[in-house]
Amino acid sequence: MLLIGSGIWKDEATVKSMSRYGNYRELLKGPLYYAITVTLACVVYWRTSPIGIAALCNLCAGDGLADVVGRRLGRKKLPYNRNKSIAGSVAMATAGFFSSVGYMYYFSYFGYIQDGWGMILRFLVVSLASALVESLPISTELDDNLTVSLTSIFIGSLIF
Repeated sequence: MLLIGSGIWKDEATVKSMSRYGNYRELLKGPLYYAITVTLACVVYWRTSPIGIAALCNLCAGDGLADVVGRRLGRKKLPYNRNKSIAGSVAMATAGFFSSVGYMYYFSYFGYIQDGWGMILRFLVVSLASALVESLPISTELDDNLTVSLTSIFIGSLIF
């Protein structure tokens, strides 16, 4: 991604599949942040930390579904950010939360982490905070792949 995004290596198929506007420079923003988050979450938090679960689930399931639902059902916009919709934000919080809980039970089944209502409540807090930050206008400027990841890790570090 770094080689293609910097223009050193040419791969139009990758650029088309990973960018919104077909510009190779886009790979140095959202897609790179996404790849870094997934890699670091796996390396640093793999299987034993709810922080990694929250970061991955809010980024992958939450932010991913927010985009799909927001585009399809997002007629009613947020009053503080006309580029985001209520439906997309609700979808993000919901998908991030439920996927986090699902992975908590999955890793708990194998004995990597402890499950429980306290952990479920913490996942809800992280998912709501991530959805709120993603809905802010600054997430459009900085890139929501970065803000969602950092929010999940920061809030998760405070409450887990």
